[in-house]
Amino acid sequence: MEIRRAMPVITTDRPAQARAFYEGFLGFRVAMEEDGMLMLASTSTPTTQVIVAWDSATAADPELLQVDVSVEVADVDDAHRRAVADGLDIVRELRDEPWGIRRFFVRDPSGRTVNIASHIARQP
Repeated sequence: MEIRRAMPVITTDRPAQARAFYEGFLGFRVAMEEDGMLMLASTSTPTTQVIVAWDSATAADPELLQVDVSVEVADVDDAHRRAVADGLDIVRELRDEPWGIRRFFVRDPSGRTVNIASHIARQP
């Protein structure tokens, strides 16, 4: 399986303080900002990323709070087929999201929820 990046998902009830820590102290830059989440990327190694998520009634992706790790793969359909064939615990079925990703959630042996996703190819 081709992994493009893996990001821990840190949930918080103090988003401003978390942002100050990761952006100010550690030097991450904000790569994406949506209601309920920040995706932060290293300035020196852009694929080194962290997601900070918090509860918000209008969050673009409220399910992100259920995720411990987010992994972007080259082919999410193949990853899903393999997970099903291996009898893994699929906790959220494969589907397309309105913000342009296709994903499913699987539980790892330690009980962590892993979001497996690919960007949906844009049609010309």
